[in-house]
Amino acid sequence: MDLQYWLGRATDAIQQWADTFGPYPAHASVLVEDDRFAEAFEEFTGRLGDNYPFFHPRYAGQMLKPPHPAAVVGYLTAMLINPNNHALDGGPATARMEREAVAQLATMFGYDAHLGHLTTSGTIANLEALFVARELHPGQGVAYSADAHYTHGRMCHVLGMKGHPVRTDDRGRMDLDALEELLRTGDVGTVVLTTGTTGLGAVDPVHEALALKERHGVRIHIDGAYGGFFTLLAGADGPEGLPPEPWRAIAQCDSIVVDPHKHGLQPYGCGAVLFRDPEVGRFYLHDSPYTYFTSTELHLGEISLECSRAGASAAALWLTFRLLPPTPQGLGQVLAAGRRAALNWAELITASDVLKLYQRPELDIVSYFPVVEPAALTGIDAASARILADGMTGPDPVFLSTLKADREAFTARHAEITADAQGARVLRSVLMKPESEHHVKHLHARVEEIARAR
Repeated sequence: MDLQYWLGRATDAIQQWADTFGPYPAHASVLVEDDRFAEAFEEFTGRLGDNYPFFHPRYAGQMLKPPHPAAVVGYLTAMLINPNNHALDGGPATARMEREAVAQLATMFGYDAHLGHLTTSGTIANLEALFVARELHPGQGVAYSADAHYTHGRMCHVLGMKGHPVRTDDRGRMDLDALEELLRTGDVGTVVLTTGTTGLGAVDPVHEALALKERHGVRIHIDGAYGGFFTLLAGADGPEGLPPEPWRAIAQCDSIVVDPHKHGLQPYGCGAVLFRDPEVGRFYLHDSPYTYFTSTELHLGEISLECSRAGASAAALWLTFRLLPPTPQGLGQVLAAGRRAALNWAELITASDVLKLYQRPELDIVSYFPVVEPAALTGIDAASARILADGMTGPDPVFLSTLKADREAFTARHAEITADAQGARVLRSVLMKPESEHHVKHLHARVEEIARAR
């Protein structure tokens, strides 16, 4: 795609549409001369240079990458109109696009009937899911993995619910024996299962937890904000294929959160929440005497906690899905490249004499640490911090991140390590850009080089 060409087409298309309503003079209060703007723009673009190269495969740090050009064009084109998807009178076209795109997400997860909408983030999407959980199970708390995103504990506090962290196993997945022990108390009404923790990419055993749902009468909410789109690789052929059982089981769970602004190639912020039972919409019931007046159809603001939301987000997702739909043959191929990259790097690390895998990757996050003598947590922590810092400097930089692993988690995976501290930082790389597949050997060689330069 020629981005400059299509952005020009975008401004032309919107101007042609605007011209159908007749000319009008711009108000003097908002007029800015080009020379004044040029000065501000030069400062603006200069300040934007203070960023890491999220677009480049040498950046393998956090869950950051640029949106697809189609998403950029879709967002900016719709932004020139600036629709608000709260009510149909604020964004009739983009509200329909949102419904269509959300329906594609529901199909991806195996939902037949559904109620759902886009949000500004996974945090707000999880808040909405837990809000509904509170209304359905008043007085009961929420259980979530000790390695789940901190969103859940925070949102429980916001909603006045008790949160119950549940210990994890030596792969970072929720321990279902510990969960069942908690469920027997009757204190929990909702269980949050994570399909891809943001630290390690661990996938909770959703299929095995379904029996607990029936036995104890709890709701199951899936936090797939980071990893949800990997359902497209469930049962796929090739090394990127994932065991299908946990992903297929999502269709029997009560609600799902997924972030298109992660693996859906969208700009921030674009999250989504979906409910299997459309009847939960009753908990959102409210009246807005000056908003819902142009249509008897359902307004998206009637099924969301947020009010104003950018219709441009829906437009960007809709246009992207027209080209790369959320199917194994479409968007799945993008995720497959990142998954293969992670597996390939894991093999290189396994063969290395200066790096060691912390845990084998399940999705596209690779965790590893430098080999040090003596093999102790304090030395690993210091060496990881040095590699992180040194990697970002010099003519051939690499951008990584670190993950804090506590003593118990570390020794459960590596009993040979002397636990002389409460924990240690390990190196962590997120390979969510498909281009990473062709850059892994260089990343690995560079990290090895830095690790040896001690």
